[in-house]
Amino acid sequence: MVHTELARTETCVFDAYGTLFDVTSAAQRCADALENKADALATLWRTSQLQYTWLRSLMGKHADFWQVTGEALDHAMDALGISDDALKTQLIELYLVLSAYPDAKLALVALRRAKRPAAILSNGSPKMLAAAVTSAGLGDLLNAVLSVEDIGVYKPHPTVYQLAVERLGVPAARICFVSSNGWDAVGASAFGMNAVWVNRSGLKIERLPAKPITQIKRLDELPTLLGL
Repeated sequence: MVHTELARTETCVFDAYGTLFDVTSAAQRCADALENKADALATLWRTSQLQYTWLRSLMGKHADFWQVTGEALDHAMDALGISDDALKTQLIELYLVLSAYPDAKLALVALRRAKRPAAILSNGSPKMLAAAVTSAGLGDLLNAVLSVEDIGVYKPHPTVYQLAVERLGVPAARICFVSSNGWDAVGASAFGMNAVWVNRSGLKIERLPAKPITQIKRLDELPTLLGL
């Protein structure tokens, strides 16, 4: 069913990690080496990664997402008692070529066919984003790839969402922002964007100052909401 407010938007802006790219895929590709700790490592790595971005932003101690991702991996491996330098190197390098969700390309292809601009707005460093987009074959489907490195603070700081407004030349109210991270969708909504939460796991909504305009389970549900 078409969503009236979303149908009025001009541009779709996507989060990258967890939304277009599967952040668990690096650990899953090393499942044999990790044995029964692959799922635990993937979860703790991601949780620590996000926590470090928030804490660094609050402390005013920014480091790029590549460094943060490496530090989060160090912590996760240490916490789980995994001591293997070669495996650590393999895991961090695999983060550059994370698998894209199958529904991600379906959604982006539909947007391109409808001539609806699409962009990424991500915590990722330019190097990381360029590698992931190229590996997944999404480059021709995107009009822009924006990184928080241009401002030196992480989501959900409002200046991150302002970056999209300035670089894309589209008012917040005309942007459809799409993220699988509930807190990110809330951040975009609080800023004034029309935020769609890709709630893949059926989680409950966060108790935060704003809410996404709607929820979907898969990215390929988005074109219908937009009336495409």
